[in-house]
Amino acid sequence: MRRIGVWIDQREANLIRVTKNGVFSKTVYSDIETRVRIEGEKKQFGRFGDQFIVDEKGKENRINEYTQKFLQKVLKEISSADELFLFGPAQTKFKLEKLIWAKPEISLKLKDTRTAGQMTHNQKLAYVRDYFNNNRS
Repeated sequence: MRRIGVWIDQREANLIRVTKNGVFSKTVYSDIETRVRIEGEKKQFGRFGDQFIVDEKGKENRINEYTQKFLQKVLKEISSADELFLFGPAQTKFKLEKLIWAKPEISLKLKDTRTAGQMTHNQKLAYVRDYFNNNRS
């Protein structure tokens, strides 16, 4: 049985696979840059002198585009699992959950989504191992 726990935030996703032989992990990194600064740009003004130009919508669109690409990459990695468990500190886990619910063949495998704070790598491994050991179906 392929059981995968996914700890995810905006920077990376740790895919933690629990097997009879142990616990294995793989990290998928995102290309999302939330603080892109254009050379010459000051606080709220554009780089064209005194003109008030803020490219907030463009920045938001870029972040959304990179987030979707990142989530699709993670979804591709976890699609072969028999059981899925999502956890993490931010809203990214809920975006991934929404994508999973849009695919019926994967949504049946999703067991739970939980909010969890920042963790060390070993804490993540133990959290997933304990989850699957205590929640057998």
